[in-house]
Amino acid sequence: MIAKGGKMALHFGEETQTIPKYFRFSIFLILLFFLVTPTGCLNLQKPARYVEQYTLEYLSPEISGLSAIGTSLKVERFTEAPAYNTSAMIYRPEPFKLDAYQYHRWRVHPADLVTGYLLRDLRKSALFKAVFSHLDPQEGRFVLEGGVEEFLEVDEKNQRQAVLVLNVTLLDSSFKDLPRRILFQKRYRFQEPIAENTPRGLAKGMSQAMRKFSEESIRDVYSSVRERMQ
Repeated sequence: MIAKGGKMALHFGEETQTIPKYFRFSIFLILLFFLVTPTGCLNLQKPARYVEQYTLEYLSPEISGLSAIGTSLKVERFTEAPAYNTSAMIYRPEPFKLDAYQYHRWRVHPADLVTGYLLRDLRKSALFKAVFSHLDPQEGRFVLEGGVEEFLEVDEKNQRQAVLVLNVTLLDSSFKDLPRRILFQKRYRFQEPIAENTPRGLAKGMSQAMRKFSEESIRDVYSSVRERMQ
C-alpha cells in the first residue's frame, strides 16, 4: 500500500490500484463504530448517578394503662392512591402540581412503609394475643384494612409540611353480614413541619407523622375490639 497524491493505493506486483472513495469511507465508519461502542477502546457513557434511599425511623409509641385482650388481629397490606403508587419522594411545590426529588427515593412504596411500621407497633404494644401480617397464613378474628391517600411534602407560604393521610377500617370476621362486621371506619390526617429543606428532612417529618398515626390508630382499634368482646 502506498500514498499517491494524498490517496490510498494498493500495490500488487507491477500494478498500483487506487482505493475508491466510498470504500475508504466504509473503512472509516467501521473503525469509528468499534471506537465508540462499549466493547471498543473508547467508552463515552457517563457513570450512573447514585440514588439515595430513605425509610421511616421512630421509636414505637408507649401505650400504657391498657390490659391485653385475648384475641387475634390481622393487618392487611394497605392500598395506596395512584399518585403515591411509587417509591418516588413526592412533593407539591404549588397547587395542582406534584413533583419528585431526583436521585432520592423511599426504600419501598408508602403503603408498605405504613403497613410494616403499624404492624411492628401493634406487636410491640402487646395488647393482643397475636398480630398477623398479610403474609402470614394464619387468620385473625379481627382484620385491619387501610389505604394511603396522601404521603408527601407540601410547600406553601414558605413552610414545608410532611402530610400523611390514611383511611382505616376494622372488621370482625366472625360475622357474615357486612354491617355487623364493620367496627369502625376512620380517616386520619397528620402533618409535621419539615426543619430541613432536604429529602432527609421529609423522612424525619413523615416519621413523626407516622408515629402519631400509629399511636392513635392502635388506641382506636383496641377500644373497638374490647367493646365488641364484652
